[in-house]
Amino acid sequence: MTDFARHLGGLIRHDGPLRLDRFMALANGHYYATRDPLGARGDFTTAPEISQLFGEMIGLALVDHWQRAGAPAAIRLVELGPGRGTLMADLLRAAAIRPAFLEAARIALVETSPALRNVQARALVGHDLEWADTLDAVPADAPLYLVANEFFDALPIRQFRRAGETWTERHVALGPDDSFVWADIPTPFAPPSFTEAASPGDAATRERNEPAERIAAEIGARLNTHGGLALLIDYGYAEGHGDSFQAMKAHAYADPLRQPGEADLTAHVDFAALARAAGARRHGPITQGALLAGLGIETRFQALARARPDHAETLHAGVQRLVDPARMGTLFKALALTGASGPTPAGFPP
Repeated sequence: MTDFARHLGGLIRHDGPLRLDRFMALANGHYYATRDPLGARGDFTTAPEISQLFGEMIGLALVDHWQRAGAPAAIRLVELGPGRGTLMADLLRAAAIRPAFLEAARIALVETSPALRNVQARALVGHDLEWADTLDAVPADAPLYLVANEFFDALPIRQFRRAGETWTERHVALGPDDSFVWADIPTPFAPPSFTEAASPGDAATRERNEPAERIAAEIGARLNTHGGLALLIDYGYAEGHGDSFQAMKAHAYADPLRQPGEADLTAHVDFAALARAAGARRHGPITQGALLAGLGIETRFQALARARPDHAETLHAGVQRLVDPARMGTLFKALALTGASGPTPAGFPP
């Protein structure tokens, strides 16, 4: 057992079972603060690490929207959970097609991990950067151009389970051998939407991501006041769903209770809940495959393949992984948020 697991066990012995969102917040806080989790030597790989074209398409989409919104002279360019800085680096390289966009952008990276901040600084050498622990620490004084890729899935969820007319809330307790075990504790309150059936096949479980809803509300308030565009890309569902809590360790699913703090704990994103919380003009969600196709990823691939024929096979494999419905193309969704008068973002239906 690790020192961190013993710490969690001590909290449970002292305070009683931990509600799932607190357990998840503590475990992921330790996990992200102590390692670079990405890549072959890590536990998972995100779209920007698979292909440079992902970040390039996002960058061109932001530039397109900025131009059609009147090319404001100052914007806040923000990424939530920027990982290794790969997406932002690719985004900025593509955005250089319009130097005025880069001149307008004040770049802020919302990142709490010291280890990842160091990696991001190396990836983005030559750019003026600001870091913040939370979005509300970034000044709200200009149009917001925000990207969040695989950010919301790692925020802590609450999970409610129904047995007949009774609702319970999922907690983590200690078993007889001090292992971590599930404990479903009756709760007198379930939000009204949770009384409805969840997705078919898992109608007895509902999840709520309160931190995600708070951040979405902050994004929406900024967009409604200052304008701009937020692109939220993650794996999840267009509407509420059942049990999706999971752990990733060494690129495979793991028992989320076995090694807390040593695996990435995530849950699928409820995009409808994010849109409701934001209260801004919504576009989508659409599938990641549809977004990238609409942004012209195939055309960009063909151009790169002609310029770098020795890399064409690798580039093609990366694009297929991003857009193939059987891989990332359908499970991953994209939701765009804008102010009430902002143009429809490229790649989304009018």
